[in-house]
Parts: sequence; C-alpha cells; structure tokens
Amino acid sequence: MKNIRLLLHDLRSKIWFVINTFFTLMYLMWRLFFTIPFEYGMISILAGFFLFFVEALGMVEAFVHYANMYNIRPYKKPEDIRPEEYPDVDVFIATYSEEPSLLYKTINGCKHLNYPDPSKVHIYVCDDNRRSEVRSLAESMGVNYLDRPDNKGAKAGNLNNALKHSSSPYILTLDADMIVQSCFLMETMPYIVDAERRNRGRKEQDRIKLGYIQTPQAFYNPDLFQYNLFSEGRIPNEQDYFYRDIQVARTRNNSVIYGGSNTIISREALEEIGGFYTGAITEDFATGILIQQAGYVTLGLGRPLASGLSPTDLPNLIQQRVRWARGVIATGRKMHIFRSRKMSFSQKMNYWASVYYWYAPVKRLIYILSPILYGTFNFMVFKCTLPEILIFWLPMYISSNISLSMLSEHVRNSKWTGIYETILFPYMLIPVLLESFGITLNKFKVTDKSDDSRGQVEFIYMLPFLTLIILSLIGVVRCILIMFQSNSFSPIVILFWLLNNLFLLVMSVFFTTGRAANRKFERFPIVTDCTVHDSDLTVQGKTMDLSEEGMAVILNKPYMLGDVVTVDVSNDMYSVSLRGEVVYVSEKKMGWGYSIKINDYMGYYDTYLELLYDRIPMLPSEIKADVGSFDDLLINTKKRVDIPFYQKRKFARIDIGLDSFSKGRKMHVLDFNYEFLSVVIPDPEKRIRLSIFEDLTLELLYEREIGKDHHLYRVLNIYDIVADRALYLRLMEWLVTVSKKAHEKRDELEKQERMMQKIAAKNYFNEMDLV
Repeated sequence: MKNIRLLLHDLRSKIWFVINTFFTLMYLMWRLFFTIPFEYGMISILAGFFLFFVEALGMVEAFVHYANMYNIRPYKKPEDIRPEEYPDVDVFIATYSEEPSLLYKTINGCKHLNYPDPSKVHIYVCDDNRRSEVRSLAESMGVNYLDRPDNKGAKAGNLNNALKHSSSPYILTLDADMIVQSCFLMETMPYIVDAERRNRGRKEQDRIKLGYIQTPQAFYNPDLFQYNLFSEGRIPNEQDYFYRDIQVARTRNNSVIYGGSNTIISREALEEIGGFYTGAITEDFATGILIQQAGYVTLGLGRPLASGLSPTDLPNLIQQRVRWARGVIATGRKMHIFRSRKMSFSQKMNYWASVYYWYAPVKRLIYILSPILYGTFNFMVFKCTLPEILIFWLPMYISSNISLSMLSEHVRNSKWTGIYETILFPYMLIPVLLESFGITLNKFKVTDKSDDSRGQVEFIYMLPFLTLIILSLIGVVRCILIMFQSNSFSPIVILFWLLNNLFLLVMSVFFTTGRAANRKFERFPIVTDCTVHDSDLTVQGKTMDLSEEGMAVILNKPYMLGDVVTVDVSNDMYSVSLRGEVVYVSEKKMGWGYSIKINDYMGYYDTYLELLYDRIPMLPSEIKADVGSFDDLLINTKKRVDIPFYQKRKFARIDIGLDSFSKGRKMHVLDFNYEFLSVVIPDPEKRIRLSIFEDLTLELLYEREIGKDHHLYRVLNIYDIVADRALYLRLMEWLVTVSKKAHEKRDELEKQERMMQKIAAKNYFNEMDLV
C-alpha cells in the first residue's frame, strides 16, 4: 500500500512538473515575441527586456529545482551496523563572540550524544577570540579547548587549526548555537560505515568516496519572518525550504551545498583539497564545491538533527543575508563553475541556481517597479490584451503556484516567497550589485544572536517600502481612472499586479515595525507526564509547555498549591525534579492551568536542557491552512492593536454562580479563589458566614467594592480548611461540581441568546419582504 501511495505521489508530481514546464515555455515564447513594447520608446523597450530577462532566468532557476524535486527519495539509513564498526568522530564547535551561556547548551548537547563507544567522540571548542571565560567553561565541562594567536582565514582558519590538533577520520562541524539531538551521530554515521563496508576490497577508482553528510539547520526559536508577522503557528522557518527540500533533492546530482554546521565531513576529503577554503567569506559553500570537484559524493538528509538560534533583529538578519549573498556570488566567480571540467552539467546548473538565487533583490525591484512605470508614470512595460493574459499568463501562474506548493510538500508557496523577497530586497540590492562588479566584501563578521532587540521600530527600514506604497497607490488610482475613461478592462492586469505588490509592501512595513519580545527564553509546547508536590499534597498532571525559566501544567482540579512546589517531569528519555512557585492559575478546557516559575533546578539543569532541546523543533513544518492575503493583513493589524494582558493570579478563580443566604438576606456568589470570594449583595455587612456543608463554613471579612452591589470578601479560615485534608478534598469536589454547573448554565444562556438573535434577524427580513 505504501509503495502504491509513493507511485501515485511520483506520478502526480511528474504530471504537474510537465504541465508547469509546458505552460512556462508557452508563456516565455509569448512574452518574447509578442509583448516587448518596441514602438513605445527606449525606456519602455529597456523596461520590457529587463522584466522578460529576470522572468526567464527565474523560471530557469525554478525548473532546476523542480527537476530535482519531482521525485525526491529519502535515502534509507543502513541497518545492522556493529558497534565496533563506528569510527572516531571529532566535534568542532566554532565560536568567536557568542555568550558562554549559549555555548554551554551546545556543549551540553554534544556531551549527551549517543554512540556505541562514547570515548570515540572528541569535543573541541574552537575559540577564535581567545577568551579566558570560554576556556574555563570548556575545562569545567570536560571538553577540549583550542585557540590560535591570530584570526587568519576567519572561521575557515579556525577550523583548519582544529584539524591540526585532532585526528579522527570524521568531523562534525557545529556553529556555536546549534544544539544537537542525542541521536545525531546514530542517524548519520551509519551512512559512513555502510560506505566503508562497500569499499572493502574495491579498487581505488571504484570506491564510494563519501565527502560529507549535510543535515538541516533548524531553529528552536521563530525566525523573524514568523515572529514579526505573527505567523509562528502558521508557517515553517524560511530556511526549511532550502534544507528540507532543495538540499535533499540535490543529492541526486551530487550538488548538496555544505552549510557549515550540522555536517559530518570526511577528514580525507578535507586534506585532499587543502582544508577548509579560506578565500571566501562563505567558506562552507566553497569547501563543498571543492570536495565535490575532487570526486567525493555528498548526501543531504531532510530530518532536522540539531537546532539553533535564528537572528532576532533586522540588522543582524540583513548582515547575515548580505554575507551569504556576497560570499556565494564571489565564490561562484572564483570557482569558474561553468568552465570546471570536474563538474557535471547538472552540478553546474544547480550551482548556477544557487548563485542566481541571491539576485532576488534585483528581480523583486523589477517586479515592483514594472507596474509602477505604467500605472504611475505612463511607460508601457509589456503590451497585451486581457484574453492573452487569460490564455498565456494565468495557466503558467496557477501551475507554478501548485507546483511549488506540492513539490515542496507545502513548505513554501508563491505568496510567502514574495513576502520574503520583498522584505529583504531594499537592504541587499546594493551589496549584490557591488559584488557583481567585483567590489568584494573580504571581512567575515559573525551574526550576533545574543542581542534580542525585537520590537524596536526604526523608520529608516520602512522608508523604501513607504515610498513604493505611495507610488503604487498613485498607480492604482490612475489605472481605475483609465478603466472608467476608456471603458476598457485592459489596465486590470496592471491593477492586479499593483494590488499584489501593495500587499507585499504592506506586509514588509508590518515586518519592519517589529514585535516586542515578552519572554527571555523560548517556550516549547511539550506535553508529558508530571507530578506536582507541595508540603501537603501530591497530584498528577500534564505539562502544557516548558521553557528554561518556567512551565505550565494542567491539573484536573483547582488545587490551592503552596508558596513552593516541586514538579517531577519525565518523558521516554529524561526525568527531572524542579522547584518553583506558582505565578498564575487559569481555567482551561482540559482542566486547570498552573504557570510555575522555576527557582531551583535541583541539580538537573543539564538533563532539563536535554529534555527541552533533544527533539525536532516544535514550530510548524509546513504551511498550515494558509489564509488569504486579506486575512494576513487583518491578523497583523489586530495583533498590533491588541494590548497585552498581564495578570498575577496565584490561585484558581472558580465560577460559582449560586444564590445563598446570610442572616436571611439573599446574595449571589459569583466566584471564589480561596483567598477571596466575590458576591452580589446590596448593603453588605462587615462579616459574613457562608455555609457550604454542615461542618464547613467560610468565614468572610469585607475587603472592598468592585462595582454596583458587587463586593469582595476575604476568606479568613481558608488555611484551616486546607490543613484538614478530608475537608479540603470535599470542598474541592464541591467547587468542581458547582463550577461545571455554572459553565453549563452560562453555555445554555449563550445558546438561547444566539437563538433569539437569529429569530430577530429572521423576523426583520420577513418584515422587509412584506414591505
């Protein structure tokens, strides 16, 4: 059955690939021979050719990716590897300016790596900043520390220095923030061992030379696109499309890009090419090309096996992407990809696509300016009629959107590609053009991931988008006027184009406004068993989420927990005990939610870090039920208008909704939170006794007025009740029962109200029909 599903999936992918290729070729032929505005002047001719040129190259790039992706087959992990067959592995953690607290988590993850013989795993902290605190950290954690007297060759030089001081045949390279899963080596090294097995007895020319295995660079925090656009629950990380789809697909033609981290790499391959390449600011990209040119096979795996910290502010994101863009363009020029006799045609095309990808800022600028030239400045960009658009453009547009979404397995679609490119293009345009003309960036600058300045708004970043929005709006108005004045729908194509660009530009403005960071540490929605203890009580529950500084747990009843609680948390691999305090309690659908701040790790800090990070990142792995563009704008508008709500409620507030009597006077009990009880009663008395059972009475002292006839009383004898365990449990059962009835009553009233609204609306329309 599984094979049938795979065959059907492959067939569907191939059909869409062929359909999209056919419609794309039709579109390009039409564009080239029928739409260039030769008779409208030089500006129109140049604009028309520039637009066609970037469209054609973009479609070639897409063709290269789709040709790889339409029948992706994950490589099955070899089984039956004997423990003694696993070779030694060196782990290089490259660091320059990262905080020791960040490094601690990375080293801790490496120390928890599973391997048949742990003594074969050798961890090296490669500190290119010669910091005494990092040396002390490495020594305290029992791992090797390496530095050097200078920074020649930047990161590549740092790693080459580590090569000189180590000897294992395989190396795991890690960035300083990347926390490996404990299974990393057991998910990657079997491919290495299997290749070594197959090579036994073979001649040198017949050997399988496995150069490196690249795994995804995943992130445990939302990237800026997810976070700033309030989409961390709706879309995957922007880098997922590259690492989980494109990289895996490039295995088939041996053009997997070395990403610099989360990679198992062969020492033999590195020694053959002279070590990590030091002549580029993207040393990883260049090193990978050299290894493949030396005849080594490379493998891309799609499962994330390590996760790190994505840049948390716009300046660092821009710095990172500019470095990648300039490094890749410069490397492509230095390596003479198309002239290389050591690369196949498919490898050359894939690396050309890698270089051309970084010209997206030029492409996006032309896509945005083209309709503005017509709509705002009255320059023809391409000539066409509405029927031609429906015949040539629309099928290509629809088939391209479907192909991208389907072949990427819903990791990427055209809308989000447009958003990503539009957000970055103003800041990357000039660096990309400079690099194209040989004005090279030689200095390597590390992306700072320790400074979380999310939520800061800088007008300078908005300025390009605001300018283009104004020009686009002028174009929209002019197109509408032309349509009314000429009684022609021809400008509707430009109008649609302008409106689509306006959406992308407004989303870019939303992005640059940022979003405040409310937490110091990421919160992970981890659901696992837990036990909560206070001095008098032990209850079973489930965690809702965990972070380095706290947790939220679900209990089945609204318990009154003490000032200090101990929580035992466990899953299939780890068990910890943590001490903390309850800071907030609220009612949930599944029970009662308790937010607990961790005050004491009780010696379990290292294990707790593994419980948090030893997993595939819990952010979306695909686009979830993608909403329309209008909904994206609405979500971002509403979220920015909403005022954050903070409340510190240490005890559960329980709805009561019962009538009672005190000294013959009727009062309505609204809710109860152990310390206080709120009632509706005119002319309240100073003290009230509220009888629950014959042997349980609440002694109440007047506190203050909340509203008209709405008053708050303090419960004086609550700690006496809690001290009597039997009485306390009876009170608990009563509270759960009355709360359930209060909710049922409220739900019934809301249902009746909705029904009355429907009847009133129906009567109104019936009366209108009579009129």
